[in-house]
Amino acid sequence: MANSDSFWSGAAVVTGAGSGLGASMVQRFAAVGMAIVALDIDAGRAQETADSVIAAGGWAMAMGVDVADRAAMLRAASAADEAFGGCTVLCANVGVQQFGALDKLGEAEWRWVLDVNVMGVVNTVAAFLPLLRKSAGNRRICLTASSSVLFPGERIGAYVASKFAVMGYGETLRLELGREGIGVSILYPAGMESRHLESSQLAKPANIPGAVMTQEDIDFMLSSRNLDTAFHVATPEHATRNLLADMAADKPYIVTHGDYRAELIERNAALLAAFDRGQE
Repeated sequence: MANSDSFWSGAAVVTGAGSGLGASMVQRFAAVGMAIVALDIDAGRAQETADSVIAAGGWAMAMGVDVADRAAMLRAASAADEAFGGCTVLCANVGVQQFGALDKLGEAEWRWVLDVNVMGVVNTVAAFLPLLRKSAGNRRICLTASSSVLFPGERIGAYVASKFAVMGYGETLRLELGREGIGVSILYPAGMESRHLESSQLAKPANIPGAVMTQEDIDFMLSSRNLDTAFHVATPEHATRNLLADMAADKPYIVTHGDYRAELIERNAALLAAFDRGQE
């Protein structure tokens, strides 16, 4: 699909819309005339994103929400329904990061990462799927996973595990909603110029002590499997350049950037070899 602009109508809901990838998603959908529901745990930044859309002549609303809170997401869906009469696009774009060796992370850290990254996606879809179902027009869902699912690195195991769960959830959701004409795509962003680590630290509950990362963890992660080159840093605008076209074409997977094709081939070859051994 060379030009997907005419495909889009209605309202787009984006979580994590206060900055980075989410804010860039908002701008993409606003640019093709969609109304915007900007959601973020930081209400002020969500409002700034919505204000930028309104200033450019578009329609937008914003709310501060914690995606791990099912009741809060249901309230956000009710507000979006009241403002725009439903939605046709849902981008469950959220993720907190917690660095650390797997055997060093405590239960509270694990539960926080999984509550936000996995249950946050589940809560978002549960809240807004009824709005998608009742809306006319082309309907799409995008779930943000991570390139680390395709090419894992050390010291980010909790994040990788949570994003593996998002991928499994998304692949199953795609099967279940396909017969209803609702497309589901899974997005795999790599390193970006964003507030991801800063926002993760700010969102970390006060009862979980410590930082989301240490310099030692960062250095270890970057040195493992040459992640410093495979995960080159890009702008959010670069990362979203194919988003609308790929979603309109109902592509199951959207890779934003990163140089890890050889590693992906090696991994898939190992899986296929294991499959073949299982047939002997």
